[in-house]
Amino acid sequence: MTALITRDELQREVDAGSVTLVDALGGEYWAKQHLPGAVPLAPGEVDAKAAERLPDRDAAIVTYCSNTACPNSGQVADRLTALGYTNVRKYREGIEDWTTAGLPVESA
Repeated sequence: MTALITRDELQREVDAGSVTLVDALGGEYWAKQHLPGAVPLAPGEVDAKAAERLPDRDAAIVTYCSNTACPNSGQVADRLTALGYTNVRKYREGIEDWTTAGLPVESA
């Protein structure tokens, strides 16, 4: 099971630049809004695009999707771990929690 990260912990890591964010919704959802600096990587893209978008398998990576009901962040985190990524966590509450707290997002 993928370790979880809280919003406060994630905000500190984003501010410090010490984490790579992965938007597990990808595509048009990522283009509309995503956490600062997040790379898009939907579950169906992990095998084909992870090595290109996430070249450092030891980097701190946090996956997220829309909210606790969305399974994508867990699916992407599990697949990354299976592919040999060693430091993957999941922000279970997702972008809805982030934006509700008034934290910044970006768009494409």
